[in-house]
Order: sequence, then C-alpha cells, then structure tokens
Amino acid sequence: MPPQRRSAGMSQNKETKKRPESSSTDFKTSTELSVKKHRDKDADFVTLCTSLHVSDLVCDRTWKMYKGLQESLDEFAEDQKRLWAASLFAVVTDMDAASFTVTQVLKAVSMNLKQFLALVRKLDINLDTISTKVNSALTRLDNKHDVTLALFTVWFSRESEITRTCWTMFLLAKGKALQMEDDLVISFQLLLCTLELFIKRCPPDMLQPLYQSAISKVQIPVTRTSRRNQNNAKARPVVPEVDMQLLETLCKENQCNVDEVKNVYQTSFSAFLVSLDLLKAPGLPQVRLVNVQYEEHYLKSRDIDARLFLDRKTKHSFIHPPSRVQVERTPKKNMLEEDAMPIHQTPIRAAMNSIQQLRGDLISRGDRPSTNLVTYFKNCTVDPTRDVLKRLETMGPKFSQRFAEAVGPRCITLGKQRFTLGVKLYYKVMEAMLKSEEKRLSVQNFSKLLNDPTFHTSLLACALEVVMATYGESSFKTGGYNNGRCGGIPGEADLCFPWILDVLNLSAFDFYKVIESFIKADVTLSKDIVKHLETCENLIMERIAWKTDSPLFELLKQEHEGGAVEQAEAPASFNQPLQHNHTAADLYLSPVRPCLRIVPPESPATAGAPAAAPAPSQPAPQAAGQNPRHLKSNSLSLFYKKLYRLAYTRLKMLCSYLLSPYPELEPIIWTLFQHTLQHKYELMRDRHLDQLMMSAMYAICKVKSVDLRFKAIVSSYKNMPNTNQETFKHVLIAEDHYDSIIVFYNQVFMQRLKTNILQYASTRPPSLSPIPQIPCSPYKFPSSPLRVPGSSNVYISPMKSTRSPGIMTPRSRMLVSIGESFGTPNRFQKINQMVSSGDRSLKRTSDHGGAPKILKRLRFDVDGQDEPGDSTLIQRLNDLTSARNRMQEQKMKEDAESRKEHQ
Repeated sequence: MPPQRRSAGMSQNKETKKRPESSSTDFKTSTELSVKKHRDKDADFVTLCTSLHVSDLVCDRTWKMYKGLQESLDEFAEDQKRLWAASLFAVVTDMDAASFTVTQVLKAVSMNLKQFLALVRKLDINLDTISTKVNSALTRLDNKHDVTLALFTVWFSRESEITRTCWTMFLLAKGKALQMEDDLVISFQLLLCTLELFIKRCPPDMLQPLYQSAISKVQIPVTRTSRRNQNNAKARPVVPEVDMQLLETLCKENQCNVDEVKNVYQTSFSAFLVSLDLLKAPGLPQVRLVNVQYEEHYLKSRDIDARLFLDRKTKHSFIHPPSRVQVERTPKKNMLEEDAMPIHQTPIRAAMNSIQQLRGDLISRGDRPSTNLVTYFKNCTVDPTRDVLKRLETMGPKFSQRFAEAVGPRCITLGKQRFTLGVKLYYKVMEAMLKSEEKRLSVQNFSKLLNDPTFHTSLLACALEVVMATYGESSFKTGGYNNGRCGGIPGEADLCFPWILDVLNLSAFDFYKVIESFIKADVTLSKDIVKHLETCENLIMERIAWKTDSPLFELLKQEHEGGAVEQAEAPASFNQPLQHNHTAADLYLSPVRPCLRIVPPESPATAGAPAAAPAPSQPAPQAAGQNPRHLKSNSLSLFYKKLYRLAYTRLKMLCSYLLSPYPELEPIIWTLFQHTLQHKYELMRDRHLDQLMMSAMYAICKVKSVDLRFKAIVSSYKNMPNTNQETFKHVLIAEDHYDSIIVFYNQVFMQRLKTNILQYASTRPPSLSPIPQIPCSPYKFPSSPLRVPGSSNVYISPMKSTRSPGIMTPRSRMLVSIGESFGTPNRFQKINQMVSSGDRSLKRTSDHGGAPKILKRLRFDVDGQDEPGDSTLIQRLNDLTSARNRMQEQKMKEDAESRKEHQ
C-alpha cells in the first residue's frame, strides 16, 4: 500500500477523532433532510437508510417492497426494523447498488448472519418477491460463512495478538488469491501455508514441542541488495522459502497431501505475499498493516467481516461465532486400534478422509494404461492407444486452464493434479468395465467401443467429476442452474456440475450413459459419491439433457418416425430392479439399432417394457412375410424408464403436500404428465421437468373444479428437495423470452394441450397410465454392509483396502478382518470375549402377561451396555456359515431369474 494513502488514512482518522461532534451533527442534518424528503415513510426507516448511505431510489423501492410484504408477514409487525433491513438487502442486491456491507447491516439491526439469511429467504412469499440473483447471493454468503467457520474452529480456539494477525492474514490471502472463497480444501491448504509462515517466525517458547522440533535448524537468511547496486536496483519484497520439514509436519497432522500444499505455497500464497509487500522484515507481519489491507478488501467485497469470529466477547454475535468446542485430534499411530477413541468428524476431517481414501485407492495406479489395458487395446482390430493418449494430452491443459479460471489464476498446477487423479480413475474404471464385458460376452475384441471418442470422453468426464466431488469442488448449489456462474452471479465461475460437460464439450445425454456402469465398475466409491452421481443423473433427466442442442431430440424424432414410440411402462416392469444388463457398451455402441425384428402384439402387461437387446455383433433375426418394427434405442429406453420413475416420485411428493383430500386426482395428473412427456416432448426443450409437473397438476385441478392456485403449488414446491426458485420464476415462453410458470401455463402449456386437458372433464376421459412402483434407490452401494438374510442385525461388509479406524468404524473399538494379520497374540482372546458377550434382547411373547422371551442376536458395536450371553464362538461361526449359504442360494436364484427375464 503506498505511503501517501496510509498517511492520508491516518490523518483522516485523527481528524475524525478530533471532531466527533462535527460528524454527529452532519449525520443528524442529513437524517433530518431525508425525513423531510421521505415524509410518506416511517422516520425510523429513513434513519436506517441514511445510516447505511443508500440512495433515494433504493429507499423508495425498499419502502414499496416492505409495504407489499407488510400484510403477508404479520409475525414481523413488532420487529419491522429487521424486515426493513432484509428488504434493503434484497433491493440493493438486485440493483447492484450496495452502499453497505453485510456486517454493517447486521450490526444496524442486531442480528447474526444465519438469522438474517433465513429472514431474507422468508420474504419470498410470492413468485416475484425475491429474484434468483438475491437467492444466489444468499447461497454464496451461507457457503462462505460455513467454510470460514469450519476453518476457524479447527485452529483458532484462543485469542491473542499473534492468532488475530495470523487469522486476518489468512482471510486476506483467501480473498486475494482465490476466486472461490468457499472451496474448503484449497482454503484449508492456504491456511496451512499461513500457519507455516507464522510458526517458523514465532518465538520458540510460544510453540508446542512438536512444532519446535519440526522447524528446520538452518533458516535461509534475508538477502540484502549490495551497496553498489542499492540505488540502481528496485526494491523487491523478500518471499521466504518454504520450510519443508515444518510443512510436512503440518500436512501429516491434518492428513493433507504435502505436494498439493507445497504447490499452493509456491504459487498462490507466494504471489499474494509479493503483491502486498508484507514481508520486508524477517519477523511477523505488522498487525496494523494486515488489518488495513483486509479492511480494504472487506469493504470492497461488501461482504461479512470474518475477523469477528475472533471477537467472542462481542455483545451481539453478528456472524454466529462457534462456542468453545474441544475438537478431538487424530489418534497417534502407535495407539492400538482397540484403544482408539471415536473421532469427532469435522467438515475438514471428513473432506481429508475422503481425499485420502481416493488417493489411496489410486496410489498403485499410473497415469498410463496398465498392462491389462494395453492387452485389451492390442486385441482390437484398430488399436486405440494413440487416440486415447492424444485425447488426454489435448484435454489436460484445457481442463487445467479452466480450473484456474474458476479457482484462481495461479492454480493451474492444482488443476493438473486433479486431472492426473482423474486419468488414473479413468483407466481403473475402464479396465474394470472391459473385464466385466469380457466375462459377459466371452469376447476380447472391443474395437468398436474402444474407438468411440464419445465413450472415452464420457468416462473421463465421470472420473473427473468424482475427483472434484471428493475435493468438495463440485456440488449442486443452484440445482443445476450454474451454466458457468458461481451461485448464479454473472462473471464468476465455479466447478459445480455440469461445469465438466462444458469443459470437455460433452452432451449431458452422452454423460448419462456412463453413470450406471461407472458405479458398478468401481466398488470403492463411497456412499456420498454414489449419491452425487445419482444426483447428476437426476439433473440430466430433469433439465440438462433437454437443451436445444441435445442429441436426445434427434433420438426421439427417429423413434417416433420409426414407430417405436416410448410407451408408459406396465406396473410389473416397475417392480423390477432398475439395474439391467444395459452396460456402457450397449448404450454407446447402439444408440439406435438399424436391425429390424418382429415385435409380437403387446399385451397390457408387457406394453412398453424394454425388449432384451441382442449383442452388438449378433443382429436379431427377421421372419419373412411379416411387418417389422424398429427396435427401441437402448439408451433412450433406459432413459425414459428412469425419467418416468423420477417424474412420478416428484409428483407423488407434491400431491402429498397439496391434494391429500383428493387421492383420486393423483393418477389423473400422472396420466396427463406422462402423456406430455411421451407425445409432447418438445415442451421439454430448454425447460425443466417440474415445470410440466406443476402445469399438469394445475390443469387437472382446474377441470375437476378443485380450488388450487399456482401460488399454493409453488409454495409447496419450494419445500421439496432439490428445487430451485428459478424453476418457477424463469420459464422459457418463446425464443429468448422468459417469464413465470403462470405465464408459461397460460401461453404455452394450455394452448398445446387444451384438447387433451378438456377430455378429463368429459364423461369418457382417457384411460389412466399405470402407476410406477418406486424403489428406494436405483443404485446399490457395493461398499456398504449387507444384512444377512433371516437375521435382524448381522451385516457383512466386502473386503476393502486398509483404512484408518476413524474412517471405517467410528463407533467400534475393535476391527476384525479375516485373512489379515491380527497384530498382537492377545487379540484372539479379545475376539472370543467380544463374540461370547453378544447381547440378548428381551422380546415379550404374544400372550399378555407372559414371561419375556430371550431373542439371541449378534452385536458388533461394543458399547458396554449389552447383556452377557452364553453363546459360544462355534455357534456364532455356524450361524454365519449358515447365513452365507443362504446368501449364496439367494444370489444364484436372483441371477437365474435375471437371465430368464432378459432372454
């Protein structure tokens, strides 16, 4: 910062201190003038506007908004000042006319951030009260607060001058070096860099012994310019060299990858130090200088003042600082597993554990094709090796560059590290897929599949999405409405899905084809990642796959022209598991099969059920003299099967909110909804599935004379999971023209479906579509424990690679893995004691007043609360053997039924 500005700032402060009564007089005069100008408004409201320095236009619009809300929000009649503040925030955000920071408005009305965000969201009682821009700003503030709180809780539990300076400097670095300040992992890595700088510059007596010994004994001295060149050379700030011994200690204690943190230090953190010229002296940075720098950044961003996390004694907790919580540290490695206490799972620890697990699964994998993959490549008629490597060579720099644009300009190396992890996962899953296909088809030549660039791009995109989701960089902040915007704010980018599709120039429909096979192929995926991919799939079906340039519309056109129109599925088919033998090879090799086959007349029980498709190399026979029909596209058939399930699930939930007194309306609404998806699919172009759902509900209620208004539909819709207000506020009406869901219904939906809608009011309405039976989840989690059939609480988990006790069994004190070394000899004795002390639950007999009946069962969570039992180890092992045999028999039966079904 230039000396002139610092001097000016200091003199200005002195002048302010000398003449406090002058400042007070000016404010009073300004308030009086504003009150006279705004006589139609409450005097306290005008005073609040004046104190926050808002313009007359903002004042007028806020008052108008408040008056519109006054009747609807009677609960805030006694606390109207807070309602004014919330309205002010909404107006200035919409107008880009903020003259105050969030912290300033919180102090003005004595609220904390969480309360304020909840209040602003509560203002959205109508379709047009709160815009998507305001909602995005609220989401960004909420995310930033949660990330900053998590970082603060881990390290800064005591307040001192050094911790205050360190925390403020970290906040400044985060704001200057990162564009995505709500990125938890990179922010934490930046925090470690800041701590490294402060620890090695702190007096040794202030450090714990671990960090005293971690600092390198040889410190690089501060260099000085020689006297001869002192006048000619430009003074450059000295950037200290990273102390690798200390940095490795910090990373080891926090389960961080040292290479990633070192990269953050050498790029983003060093550049930040150079740009602010904070380290001219070898000691700690000056408190005043760091505070002045952060004050400038904070006022410019109009954001929350995160320094208030340190002010625990503040009368009002404006940003909701945490209470004093003792965060449990990671158990030492020399502690026995059975003696380790449960670990408190903080957000940072959870993120580090997930990253450690991902890196551990890929540690033995290279970023080149394995020997097995090379063999598969060479067995192809056309060897795809060269194209595969060239494709990765092209996409790597593109991904890294786009990653840096989103996170920070100096994060290209971090992008390269993410891409390398993605490539390793890409090769791993590809190999697993090919092994599965080889076993299924008994062939080794996959030339057509492995030479399909769309398949490779989709598989790579899915691998990269898994990597970014593991690092917490990909999520669904705005329900899939990102389109390259951070929280919906133009000009800012993030990594949320579907960002990866845009980077790799991949259609959402092609990406969808690989998701199910990817999940099946990688058994090490965690529940959270499987859920993430499932949410990606739902977003694709709801909206993203229906963009104008999507290949989905061409497929639908071909299907309708060929006569193989997608039908509503029979109830029997909905009762079947959603996971079929539709592998990635089926979906990519044969989008629309050119071969023809005889389709028997459809019965009501089989109408629309997907036919079993022959292998790509085996065309279906054709009988002479009969009229053939086109086979359905495998990819389109499975897409619509899942689409119907998703559509009905959401409709059923909305009906439960609104139409519980009218259960007979649900199948009628579903029939209209399904008819629209089947025959009027063009209405989905650049629109959302839920827009058609809400319109179908309103239409049926209208013709059935049920008083249900769109306002009520929207209010209930907002309570559903995975929704975004842009769905009902920003609906395509015509080309480049968007309006609310009400306008869409009147001008588009009703006009296209008027004849069909009126049929439901006649005495002979259309026949009802079958109601799907919805399973809990289409995906099984291969890494999750499976319950043993016939038992109440016996679970078997698949064999995994070694994990830390905190990751695998957070509630147990002992972990037994058959086939591995038990470590110490006395563990067999402890196993026997644990198994023989299984609890007995008391279960009363059906006759009242009878004696309690003992129910034998096996418990693995040793809480010290279980009653002792007389079961022996041999009896337990016999029970497990019997259970295993039952599981094998059940699996063989299910496999036989599945083969019979797809023949």
